[in-house]
Amino acid sequence: MQTRLIQTDTLTQSILEAGTGPLVLFIHGFPELGISWRAQVSAFAEAGYHAVAPDMRGYGGTDKPDDVADYSILHLVGDMVALVRALGETQCIVVGHDWGAPVAWHCALLRPDMFRAVAGLSVPFQPRRPGGPPTPAMAAIAKRAGLGELYISQFQAADAHTIFEVDVAAGLRKGFYAYDGATPDARLSTGFIPAGQDFLSTVADDATLPPWMSAEHFQEYVDAFTKGGFKGPIDWYRSLDRNWALTAFLQDQLILQPALFLVGERDPVRHYAGQHEAGLKDWAPDLRGSHVLSGAGHWLQQERPSEVNALLLAFLADLD
Repeated sequence: MQTRLIQTDTLTQSILEAGTGPLVLFIHGFPELGISWRAQVSAFAEAGYHAVAPDMRGYGGTDKPDDVADYSILHLVGDMVALVRALGETQCIVVGHDWGAPVAWHCALLRPDMFRAVAGLSVPFQPRRPGGPPTPAMAAIAKRAGLGELYISQFQAADAHTIFEVDVAAGLRKGFYAYDGATPDARLSTGFIPAGQDFLSTVADDATLPPWMSAEHFQEYVDAFTKGGFKGPIDWYRSLDRNWALTAFLQDQLILQPALFLVGERDPVRHYAGQHEAGLKDWAPDLRGSHVLSGAGHWLQQERPSEVNALLLAFLADLD
């Protein structure tokens, strides 16, 4: 397993890679890095694949454009197309977790010739809704339910990233703790923020690292986000309404490639994204499996690496 920089048509990207064979891309989410896929990169290399996990645009060792307009879903998919080409390939299988899952689903939608199969972890495909952009709808739903404000709505603010940069280690520790399967129910995030609070103030100050996260692994995250900041990662959220405007041409389009979905039983994201889980096959008719991992939280590939690897490798073996 090695980390190296690779120049593509769009960015200089930092990638974690190992193995030779058919290409499999692993796309991370927030607030993670390519290193979140170490267990998968190792297992897939041993199984005869070329496994590659990039730091995504705005993260880690990859370029971080300043303009929020440079973080649209079209840019993010374009980065993956450019990476496949820079690796000398014309096809691959794409796997995404958290924010990486929407990128993976859209890779499949936009370039079915290149991305021959897709797997999403934690976030199911959420089709474009014709009624209008998503953030006003999110705010209205939360207001009607009396649940406060969805953190995604708070993340639209121009200074939303600064709460994480006051104390990077505390911000990351709270984020991992609030969405982990080992965290008690009463301390799991709901995704909704009461008036006068923010994403981090709703998490207990005594939050600990998840049991799967070593101090050394955590320090890699702290170092990367201390250096690179959180503006680029939060710009992904600030692009939600722009993504809606840019993807009208995808309205009602189905994902026709073989697909797989995995989610943790106790993943808080299911409260506000998992509602589309049951209807996933309507949008991905070749869905080969939809698995709920008992007791698992949000950080699926790190919490349950053996189970995730087994399900993903079986999915790929079925393709072959």
